[in-house]
Amino acid sequence: MDFSRRGFVAASSISLANASSAQVFSALAPGIESELKHRRITANGITLHIAEQGTGPLVLLCHGFPESWYSWRHQLPALAAAGFHAVAPDMRGYGQSELPPEISSYNIMHLVGDMVGLVAALGQKQAILVGHDWGATVAWHAALLRPDVFPAVACMSVPFRQRGPAPPLRLLREAGLYTHYWLYYQDVGVAEAELDRDPRVTLRRRMYANSGEAPKGRPSPHLLQPGKGLLDGTINPERFPAWLSDADLDYMVADLTRTGFRGGLNYYRNIDHNWRLLAPWAGAVIRQRALFIAGSVDPTINGTTGKPQLEAMSTTVPNLQRKVIIEGAGHYIQMERPQQVNAELIQFLRSLPGVG
Repeated sequence: MDFSRRGFVAASSISLANASSAQVFSALAPGIESELKHRRITANGITLHIAEQGTGPLVLLCHGFPESWYSWRHQLPALAAAGFHAVAPDMRGYGQSELPPEISSYNIMHLVGDMVGLVAALGQKQAILVGHDWGATVAWHAALLRPDVFPAVACMSVPFRQRGPAPPLRLLREAGLYTHYWLYYQDVGVAEAELDRDPRVTLRRRMYANSGEAPKGRPSPHLLQPGKGLLDGTINPERFPAWLSDADLDYMVADLTRTGFRGGLNYYRNIDHNWRLLAPWAGAVIRQRALFIAGSVDPTINGTTGKPQLEAMSTTVPNLQRKVIIEGAGHYIQMERPQQVNAELIQFLRSLPGVG
């Protein structure tokens, strides 16, 4: 892949970290915010819907649970303005992409295969991967399994997790974490019944609980109350933080009302299966240049498993260029703090050999 930038408009006088999105778009490339395109592409044997913007080196943006391409609405125009072809797919099981019915269709090999297939379907041989939440897990493992296709990776909220000594769900039980949400998600139909009942309430409660605005000192949203559901004990805020407007929520709710939560839940139902599939890569490290971004109050990096994984990244990702922890931000970092995230991403992308 040719990593030279095409159509780049120099803007060295602009501080991306401090400027508003509108200022950045206007200064870098007037009118680019209106150039978002949607289409469906066949990749890895399934149909994926993508949102794309810009021209230049290919950057794939992988979203998490329970979201869609829309999670990257702030990054697509900013990356396009900086001279990149930014592509955000609805991951399999989400949005307007195909929803395979079998649980096994959501294992890590299929998810990585989707990204490899998408690169080829877009007429390229390589792409830079960006991932958040489950999308970070996919991005880390795509970089691990196919370094020839993905020469660099930037991930948010979820550190790289090396294959452990035993299946992850067994380790949770052995640690006494029987109410961990991963375990709650395993019984087919149980989590769906709760989450699908009212997608708007589900999103408001879960996104607020994991955000930087959640009340301090509350129990971790990753641990359920014994005998209770995922949403019990969470707050449905009277007013949601400004980073998620009513219109944003309307879009996300419409997607989940149409598809339900099952596709996304099936990612979690492959956690132990993924552990078995990844046996040949036990102890392997990610050697590509990498960037990690998270919020300081994100429960994912502050939990019993997240903290040691975050600390271990100096060893497990030896070419980690920067570990950026944004003070006061929560789990949905690219929506909560878009200007800071965009600035870090663009700085990282431009630092890559053949790009800057």
